[in-house]
Amino acid sequence: MNRSLENCDPTVWELLNQETARQCNGIELIASENFTSCAVMEALGSTFTNKYAEGLPGRRYYGGNEVVDRLEILCQERALKAFHCNEEWSCNVQPYSGSVANAAVYLGILKPHDRIMGLDLPSGGHLSHGYTTPSGKRLTASSTYYESIPYTVDASGILNYDEIEKLALTVKPRLLICGASAYSRDWDYKRMRQIAVACGAYLMADIAHISGFVATQLMNNPFESCDIVTTTTHKTLRGPRSAIIFFKKHLQQINDAVFPGLQGGPHMNQIAAVAVQLQEVMTQEFRQYMQQVLANSRKLCQELQDKGYSIVTGGTDNHLFLIDLRKLKISGSRIEKILEYVGVSVNKNTIPGDKSALSPNGIRIGVPAVTTRGMNEQDMIQIAQFIDATIKEGINIHADELSLAEYCKQFEANDVLNQIRKDIISFASKFPFY
Repeated sequence: MNRSLENCDPTVWELLNQETARQCNGIELIASENFTSCAVMEALGSTFTNKYAEGLPGRRYYGGNEVVDRLEILCQERALKAFHCNEEWSCNVQPYSGSVANAAVYLGILKPHDRIMGLDLPSGGHLSHGYTTPSGKRLTASSTYYESIPYTVDASGILNYDEIEKLALTVKPRLLICGASAYSRDWDYKRMRQIAVACGAYLMADIAHISGFVATQLMNNPFESCDIVTTTTHKTLRGPRSAIIFFKKHLQQINDAVFPGLQGGPHMNQIAAVAVQLQEVMTQEFRQYMQQVLANSRKLCQELQDKGYSIVTGGTDNHLFLIDLRKLKISGSRIEKILEYVGVSVNKNTIPGDKSALSPNGIRIGVPAVTTRGMNEQDMIQIAQFIDATIKEGINIHADELSLAEYCKQFEANDVLNQIRKDIISFASKFPFY
């Protein structure tokens, strides 16, 4: 029981060291990833891992909960305080992930085959908001058990609220969803509230990507307009991989949807880690961090625009943006792979008008993780140069007849790519962490 991981399982120990080295030696630009604190990881690896605690504080199905009850109540209180919620709001801190949190909301307030309206996936939406492929395949539970009718962005990639209203008045959804995984602008929640009222829908905001901005009041406040707000805790919030559901107090049935509706016992070690991070979120230092995230995002976006890259929506108001690769005649899948080879992590991403999520025409770039490492606007200039040089070399070796696997085989012998890879390791070493 008391053996170290290194002694107990050297295979996993070695994989852990390899992953730590990968994170330290590269440039992490995946918008949904961040580096959490040692204190958060200490809570995740604590004795709270051992406790089974089905139910809510004071209403458990097991004994021995006097400590974890206090822990969960503390986490709830910190969540409500961190997001400046008034007495109308309650929250549930038990969801294992953002998709589970959203599924719990649907189970709590909807009936099977009720209609939901969220942002379409190619427009920047999220799978858990309901997505059906152009061929009619229902990929997710939210599109299988409910009737999902998505709204879209306009040709410039921007939400058109008048068009959303027209669709909502026709569709009459039971739930109208704000939120995205790849939309670089802020949301007009008050306008969405007007639409929800007009069509008789609940209004939910999924702020998983932007919750750090909402908590620090650097973006619009969904709590003023919505009935329900969900968020993950590991993106801009910089905590562990978990989620929170905020809901108006008259929607207490959402608690039953979490347990026993969807989950068993909550992961109390996760809840402990969320509580730790929420305390940090309420500090001035965290607000300064989020201000730097926004500054870095805008600087990197502008640097790439200055180099001729097309940015969906023309800019950013948050931590991320999308590069439209269509005029470069190369897919997001190939650019993701070649950037990964040199040590830059991004993800291929659909852009408005795309038909395939497997071979999309865009890449998504986000800066929360590099900002956590201490990088600033000056460093974004260097990162833009790395990205530009790599994409240009990727275009040089690109050929339509090459499969993706054949394309990737060319990287290892490419002197230009190998030099960029060395330069990135040297650059990243200036920003140690852990």
